[in-house]
Amino acid sequence: MFINSANLNTLFGGFKASFGKGFKGAETAYAQIATVVPSTTREEGYGWLGQFPRMREWIGDRVVNSLAAQAYKIANRDFEQTISVPRNDIEDDQYGIFGPMFEEMGRVAAELPDELVFGLLSDGFTTNCYDGQFFFDIDHPVLGENGQTTASVSNFQGGSGTPWFLLDCSRPIKPLIYQERRKLGELVSKTDPGDENVFNRKEYVYGSDGRCNAGFGLWQMAYASRQPLTPDNYAAARAAMTGLRGDYGRRLGIMPGVLVVPTTLEGAGRRIVNSALASGGETNEWAGTAKLLVTPWL
Repeated sequence: MFINSANLNTLFGGFKASFGKGFKGAETAYAQIATVVPSTTREEGYGWLGQFPRMREWIGDRVVNSLAAQAYKIANRDFEQTISVPRNDIEDDQYGIFGPMFEEMGRVAAELPDELVFGLLSDGFTTNCYDGQFFFDIDHPVLGENGQTTASVSNFQGGSGTPWFLLDCSRPIKPLIYQERRKLGELVSKTDPGDENVFNRKEYVYGSDGRCNAGFGLWQMAYASRQPLTPDNYAAARAAMTGLRGDYGRRLGIMPGVLVVPTTLEGAGRRIVNSALASGGETNEWAGTAKLLVTPWL
């Protein structure tokens, strides 16, 4: 290929098409378990997470619920991926071999939110959420029925094995948050003859970048276990979630509907929520009670 600006622009158009194909073709699941929040600054504050919305009978004046002044914030992070294409390969018409690489770049960019969001579940055993406790913990503080004393509530079943997670994702506020400052789906290039990479190294550079991060939403909407994934432990986890009470002892109406497992627990997950029959041949009472999400990012 004769190298000039017109031909390089045409070539870049092909690379962008391959990148876009990979980006749009990627199968992602983060939006199923995370509230997607657009960000407009360096970091966003989520103090409002401390106030779980509720209705009360209106007798007398309204009771104003002030948003809790929690200091929980999610700071945006920068992400990038960059590759170089040798100028000689373009001159020698070898550029066709780079199409799959750009398609893969697009797929990787699209999957970053999955990597951040599902990876955060694993970090929930050692990372604080808005109330200052680990996201998965045995002693989340809530106000007692009298509004004075403090009770401890657990969203962790215990154990030391491979973790699995039960989530209620049916509400606008989901268990996790994906915060997006600058979208990930754009490919840019450095192909000007005066660019250092072209002038000194005979390389055309292409890359994509974005600003985003993931953080914890409402711990009440998530339950974790390191116990074996068995029907009995699954039933106990559901019972713990549906019985959750918030401040003043009020029921929260949690209904778990998503079971998240790593690839090593796929079979166990399928037997519990997908199989019509239990191991003994009897009807499986838990079939269809949750959608199974199998992810490699745990």
